[in-house]
Amino acid sequence: MKTKFLFLVVIFTSFATFSQKQWTLKEAVEQALKRNISVQQNKLNLEIAKKDVAIAKGNFLPNLNANTRGNVNFGTGFDPVSQDRVNTSFFGGSFGAGAGYTIFNGFRNTNTYKQAQLGVETSIYDLEQIENAISLRVVNSYLNVLFAKENLEIAKVQAAISTKQIEAAEQRFKAGVIAKGDLFNIKSTAANDLQTLVVRENALEIALLTLAQLLQEPSENFDVAPVNIDTPSANLFYKNSNSVYNKALEVMPEITRAKLAIDNAGFNIEIAKSAFYPTITASASLSTNYGYNLNLPDGFSNPSFGSQLEDNLGYGVGFSINVPIFNRFQTKNRVAQSVINRDISETRLENEKLNLKQTIEQAFLDVKTALRTYESAKISLDAQKEAFKNAQESYNFGAITLFDFDLVRTRLVNAEGAMVLSKYDYVFKTKVLQFYCGELVLE
Repeated sequence: MKTKFLFLVVIFTSFATFSQKQWTLKEAVEQALKRNISVQQNKLNLEIAKKDVAIAKGNFLPNLNANTRGNVNFGTGFDPVSQDRVNTSFFGGSFGAGAGYTIFNGFRNTNTYKQAQLGVETSIYDLEQIENAISLRVVNSYLNVLFAKENLEIAKVQAAISTKQIEAAEQRFKAGVIAKGDLFNIKSTAANDLQTLVVRENALEIALLTLAQLLQEPSENFDVAPVNIDTPSANLFYKNSNSVYNKALEVMPEITRAKLAIDNAGFNIEIAKSAFYPTITASASLSTNYGYNLNLPDGFSNPSFGSQLEDNLGYGVGFSINVPIFNRFQTKNRVAQSVINRDISETRLENEKLNLKQTIEQAFLDVKTALRTYESAKISLDAQKEAFKNAQESYNFGAITLFDFDLVRTRLVNAEGAMVLSKYDYVFKTKVLQFYCGELVLE
């Protein structure tokens, strides 16, 4: 009776858990990308890169500055009436404006602008790279939840079978067909099945918690929608790892980003070389001033503010050419340093390609191994089902002992678990290859 009650409690808890809102795989990935802090940081880095473009673009414009100053002087001054020096106070100031424009600086502004544009592209691929990594983690966690659910369903079926076997065994015990020890053994097996059911319930809760944390959603009442996972095909999606690798070279952001790093290093070389060229600038200025004697003798007055500004107005234009002759080999060494950095970027690209190739080769081998494991598990499960069917009939007729029947039943349970595990393992590893080919579709 206690066994039945525990079984009903577990089943009721399962139904209560699964009756909540269910996230689809596409929704889960979108939510994870929306909430993930690393994604948000990379988006901000992209905005900074866009501002760098605006800053570099501004270098092509002239600058314009305005200035003003004022001062009060106390002390002796010239008296225009007595022609003597007398104590006086003077207040004055000036207004001015100046503009400057870089006509030529060795193409530094042009290359800086192009480099800033390249920085935007680099930030976009950085963002795509982190989004890809998060998407794969969500897909893996989502499939783990589905695996845990299917594993739980198998445990429920086994627990239900055990419960029915207890009822049948009690009737056979009352009829004197089996011994009391056999009845206890059946009840012990049923208790183990219920324990397995609880363990798999817990495994499902952990899988749901892991996925909920990736989405930064409350774990309470969190659930996912079922996905129709067809029986895996015995035919591989791709003929060999090279076909996957060739596609990955075109779509993987880390490869494109490494190529952009080489271009960026090239711009650094050109910017360093700009110091070899002369710099030509043009300038224009406008200024005026005013002043007031605060202790003028009677009969004298200061000119008006407006007339002073007009009378004292002056302006000018000019240009300058700065020709570098010798700067202690600084420019030469900076150029050489930039060339070395470009060589380093080229080796990083080759390293990225090598890592990608090795990763895909391993992923392709994993898929082949997972397929063989799945096919073996399928054959084993079919055989164990037939063995269990025969063993059940034999046990009902008393042809085999309960111990032998439990051995057959245990092998069936293990085969079912291996079948589910191998199926989801194959599905996920296949999706990894689809990801590297740029063909992963979230349904």
